[in-house]
Amino acid sequence: MEGFEEELDAQGYRFPAGIDEAGRGPLAGPLVAAAVILPSNLRIPGLDDSKRLTPVKREQFFESISACAAVGIGIVSPPEIDRLNIFNATRRAMVLAVQDLPRQSDFLLIDGNAPIPLPIPQWTIIKGDRRCASIAAASIIAKVTRDRMMIALHHCHPQYNFHIHKGYATRDHCEAIRIHGPCEAHRKSFRRVREHLFFGKKI
Repeated sequence: MEGFEEELDAQGYRFPAGIDEAGRGPLAGPLVAAAVILPSNLRIPGLDDSKRLTPVKREQFFESISACAAVGIGIVSPPEIDRLNIFNATRRAMVLAVQDLPRQSDFLLIDGNAPIPLPIPQWTIIKGDRRCASIAAASIIAKVTRDRMMIALHHCHPQYNFHIHKGYATRDHCEAIRIHGPCEAHRKSFRRVREHLFFGKKI
């Protein structure tokens, strides 16, 4: 990690929040963003982008981060994604995550290249989940939170096997959409869902 938080601390910022999301690409389920303010000078050995960790490691980091950090969660539903488009839905989820923090952040460290509409100083950081500790922590919180939601959603719609693919466009998921049609958890504006809106069995 590259020490973005330390640089901000030297500039007088005490509560920088790392922000990341999970679920931009799937055909189903919510988009989840997390904002995390880590305690100053905290070091978490092995912390990394959630995508580069095993599920077991993600769960372990999720518990340790939740126990020591200030965490906010923002969730945007599939109908909201369809209404806003995925870019605006991502920014919306990030705003909600910052607003959900139990303490106010004085600086935002955002994964990617798009700032969000809040009157707080911001850095956007390409591949921030691999370079910035608080963004990496946010990526883990967002990923685990969303995965748990998709596992719960599987019990409502077992025919899609959301617990396995988490809503992503796997071959089996696309075949289930073709056979059963989309359900309310699907993003109707996404092409591989939209093309089946008037075909197959409706739920």
